[in-house]
Amino acid sequence: MQQLVDQFARKFYYLRLSITDVCNFRCTYCLPNGYKPSGRHEFLSLSEIQRVSRAFAELGTEKVRITGGEPTMRKDFVDIISAIHENDAIKNIAVTTNGYRMARDVQLWKDAGLNAINVSMDSLDPRQFAAITGQDKFFQVMQGIDAAFEAGFEKIKVNAVLMKNVNDIALKSFLNWIKHRPIQLRFIELMETGEGSDLFHRYHISGETIRTRLINEGWYLVARSRSDGPAQVFRHPDYQGEIGLIMPYEKDFCQSCNRLRVSSLGNLHLCLFGENGIPLRDLLADDNQNEALKSRIQSGLQYKRETHFLHMGDSGITPNLSVIGG
Repeated sequence: MQQLVDQFARKFYYLRLSITDVCNFRCTYCLPNGYKPSGRHEFLSLSEIQRVSRAFAELGTEKVRITGGEPTMRKDFVDIISAIHENDAIKNIAVTTNGYRMARDVQLWKDAGLNAINVSMDSLDPRQFAAITGQDKFFQVMQGIDAAFEAGFEKIKVNAVLMKNVNDIALKSFLNWIKHRPIQLRFIELMETGEGSDLFHRYHISGETIRTRLINEGWYLVARSRSDGPAQVFRHPDYQGEIGLIMPYEKDFCQSCNRLRVSSLGNLHLCLFGENGIPLRDLLADDNQNEALKSRIQSGLQYKRETHFLHMGDSGITPNLSVIGG
């Protein structure tokens, strides 16, 4: 099998595949004014998703995360999971969701081949949750997490965007919540985007503050496997759950990069921040273009930069994180 490797000897086992940039939440750090369509465009079709996921599978991809926007807003979401699941090389199919449809549909997702879920939950206070997301759906999302465990998911990842004086002060509540639940709670540092500069400067706080507290309380770092995402994962003997820290501003964050992104419009993005993307869609029209598609993906890697330069205040051209799937 071919393997995707860049000029810095990084190997890529993990694809983040966006299937829509539409979202029904209005999170303060992403789409505070709600989703607004940017001109007329068609998102990748089911057959295009089949072709692009097959090409990546043949290039050594072991894990596909389906992202958005809110990916579950697509009516063919279950069919998309099934289409990716047809590739034997892909061992792990995950979704990142706001969770609003989980209670209703999570069993269908599991049956179609989904085996990992990340749910966004920025606060355990229902009123604060509504203030952050613009949606009064706290209890609905919580029911969805319970339904996912009932459907047979052994561990759920829960994402919280870390915000100064908003949820960093609630660490104790979060720790109590995961003490007897197999939840990996992941604090993600707030990242600066083109539209979110003011918010970033007001609310950004380093994950270092959480890490120091965890280590002081007996939590320890565990090793990553080759298709894991970028989280530093911590465990504690007294807790069933785990804590993950995603700290993109930390020195050397990009050295262990193992993931590529395809946007909902069919562009290959080598980094969440920085570039317009390499078009793949003209090679997704029929099965005969598979070799040309793989060749373009492979040759595109020569343009992947060593680092994202976020720490230097360069957030690239990404206007908000829903555009290419966060």
